Amino acid sequence: MFKSTIILVPGLGNSGEQHWQTYWEKLYHFRRVNQQNWETPNLPDWLETLDRTVTACNPANVLLVGHSLACATIVSWADKYQRNIKAALLVAPADTEAPDFPPEASSFAPMPLQKLSFPSVILASTNDEYVTLERARYFAHCWGSKLLNIGAVGHINADSDLKDWPVGLQLLQQLDQSS
Repeated sequence: MFKSTIILVPGLGNSGEQHWQTYWEKLYHFRRVNQQNWETPNLPDWLETLDRTVTACNPANVLLVGHSLACATIVSWADKYQRNIKAALLVAPADTEAPDFPPEASSFAPMPLQKLSFPSVILASTNDEYVTLERARYFAHCWGSKLLNIGAVGHINADSDLKDWPVGLQLLQQLDQSS
């Protein structure tokens, strides 16, 4: 089904049982980054854990799938470690500079804006409470990512009730085939 090693990278609080990332992990046996602290994360710790997870595989064949805070994690990780991965799907990137951003994740600010050295696609919603479409467009420009507006589906999380999210999986397959 996939040419790449798919690694799911959850955001703040992890992705619970009703989150599409958890469905994908169970249905397709994708790998998952397991951070030590999901509730009060520390950016350096998250970067180190992500790097250990990626380097345990063949990095050149890795496709990362980040959600929310994991998008900032992936961009910061790419800048720090300079690993040559295949691509990244960045879903609903939480704006770490937003006034209502959770204070328990303050070590992730400011928002990383470095250009990524690998292909990436941002999936954004028109009514995401953690990032405006305008900011998502700005992140896409800075990161060199393609931006896809997938409509009014909130933060593209468990509350969005996407279950196994076939549309997202199809977009992941397209990224896997094209990179």
